[in-house]
Amino acid sequence: MPDREQRTITDAQWNDAQVIWDFHQMGHEPRPCSAAICLGSHDLGAATFAARQYHAGLFPVLVFSGGNSPTTADLYPRGEAVHFREHALDLGVPDSAILLEPNAGNTGQNITFSRDVLLGAGVEVGSVMLIAMPYMERRAYATCRKVWPEADVVCASDPLDFADYVKSIGDERLVIDTMVGDLQRVIEYPKLGFAIEQEVPDDVLAAYERLLHAGFDSRLFKS
Repeated sequence: MPDREQRTITDAQWNDAQVIWDFHQMGHEPRPCSAAICLGSHDLGAATFAARQYHAGLFPVLVFSGGNSPTTADLYPRGEAVHFREHALDLGVPDSAILLEPNAGNTGQNITFSRDVLLGAGVEVGSVMLIAMPYMERRAYATCRKVWPEADVVCASDPLDFADYVKSIGDERLVIDTMVGDLQRVIEYPKLGFAIEQEVPDDVLAAYERLLHAGFDSRLFKS
């Protein structure tokens, strides 16, 4: 945990955020898959991790998925997938191993559009590695199980602990707000048909409610 003078949140809020961070991790053991999908976001670290997993031989083909969003348009003006692909090329992933899906605007589209791209490229997919930000693993998993139930899903992300991830982003409130927003989606999206149901433990729900009450709510979706 960062020193108190380096933080703008209380110890209790940090501990609640840690509980939610831990819940968002699926704990899947990385293993070889038919293909990988790297979900676009504000965090270029996902593309770095995807390149590392490719070089480790865990998949032969990698789809970068994502268009523009209000939170990434300034960072990646040509679209998340385009910038992620360029970063992976710089890290030595061959162009022949990369497929591009530049249109998705949400997680369901990331997965369904990428599935179509893989199908169009003649890639037979029995298993797929979903690569995303660490706190997005559970939502990505629940979404994939809904929209692509026949695929064997492995979730993966850069294995940073919470404090190190916050340091890498440089904005603890942004990270916590986004984690709270992702948890809201884990809870609510099954009711809307976007994802499968996930059991949320009582301590995670309690941490969520406290952080909401404290104003960590800028990334909630409005139903």
